[in-house]
This record gives sequence, structure tokens and C-alpha cells, in this order.
Amino acid sequence: MRRLSRKEFRDRLLAIMDRKHHWAWSHFTTGMVSKPQLKTHFQQEYAVYVRDFPVFLTRIHGKNPPRPVRTTLAENIYEEETGGLSFGRPHPELFLDMMHGLGYRRAEFEAISLLPASRRYRAWLDTVTRMPDWLPGAAVLTIFVEGSVQDRLEILHPSPPKTAPQVEEAVMKHALVRHHGLDPAAMNLIRAHQKVEAGHRHAAYRIVLNHARTSSQQQTVLEHLEQALRHWLAYRDGVARACGLKKG
Repeated sequence: MRRLSRKEFRDRLLAIMDRKHHWAWSHFTTGMVSKPQLKTHFQQEYAVYVRDFPVFLTRIHGKNPPRPVRTTLAENIYEEETGGLSFGRPHPELFLDMMHGLGYRRAEFEAISLLPASRRYRAWLDTVTRMPDWLPGAAVLTIFVEGSVQDRLEILHPSPPKTAPQVEEAVMKHALVRHHGLDPAAMNLIRAHQKVEAGHRHAAYRIVLNHARTSSQQQTVLEHLEQALRHWLAYRDGVARACGLKKG
């Protein structure tokens, strides 16, 4: 494989993220699922990556990547572990606040049995973040796990920082508020994401574009993102099956 230009490499990354979409997602965002089905979805999300996302980031930081990367990861870890840049509480705790607002007990998120595909995805995330090379793990975590099908729009057409009223508008439009009656007071995780997410997206692509300099490094990143996508789609298929959802 020849070395790609910065734009070509960016476009290859975005093309993978364009496919981070699952057919069942609309069931969860339009109020088509019940509270028990929603709980299954959130339990798997929490155990697969939400609870331990700061741990994943710390593994990458501990591999001693170049200083600008360490600084970016440290800021992300600080926010995830403390909420020090937003609401003063760790993001996994803000997630559990949301779950409490939906009527789920905290104990229901303490000993979760992972579905088979969830277990495989989680095991793969553990593997990639423990690799000696920091770059593939950083790409998987910051571009794929934190990113979405909306990455292309944000990267090509950067959005300005959201004002407080815009953040509140996004909270009120959220599916959990609109369709499941979640009290907006329990939505500080979404508020935190609204405040920092655009910056995180650009930082993630900057890390990978700046440090995947050789054709071999670019190919390794792309291969790992493709693997991440395959694991994620299988994981979402498993959650859909567990919820009794059918494609069609």
C-alpha cells in the first residue's frame, strides 16, 4: 500500500465511520423499545465500554506516546475520571445518574452478564489497548469508540462551541427525555458530551493524522478500525436479538 496523503487518509477514516450505523438504532432513538429492552441496551453499553473507558485511555497514555498526544489523552482522562472540566463527577457516574432517572437500580449495573458478542467486543478492546504500539489503540478509542456516523459532518464542517441554551435544547430533544420521560435534571452526561464532544472529535483525528506517517502505520490504523466496526456491528446485533428486535 502506498502512503496516503493526509486528505486521502482522513477520507478513509471517515468512510469507516460512515458505516458506524446499525439498523436497530432507530428503535432506541424513537421510543420504539420498552423500559426492559432499554435496560438491556444500557447494561451492555455500560459493561462493554462506558464504565472502563477511562481505564482504556490510561492504558494508551501509559505507553508514553509523544507529548502532544499524552497531553490530549490526559485531558480526556481527567474529564472522564473526575468531570473536572464539566460537572465535577466521573462520566460513568453521570451515566448511572441517567439510569437512576430511568428507574433502574444501581445494583442492576454492578454485576452484568455480557452477551456473547458483547464479550468478544470487550475482549477485543482490552486486547487492542494493551498492544505495545499506542497508535492503533488510540485510533480505536478516540476515533471509533468515541465517534459516530456524524463524524464526517463535524470534521468537514466544524461546529462552533455550543452555548448554554443550545446545550439545553439538545437535552430536551434527546430521545430519553422525549420518549421515555427522563427528567432533564438527570442528563448531565449528555450536557458534558455536548460541551466537549466537538473538541474531542477534532483532537482524535489530529492525533491519528499527525502520527500515522508511514504507509504501514496508516494501514495498521485502518485495519484496526475495520476490526472495530465488525466487532461493534456484531455486538449491536447481539443486543438487538436480546431485546427481541427484528430487522425489516
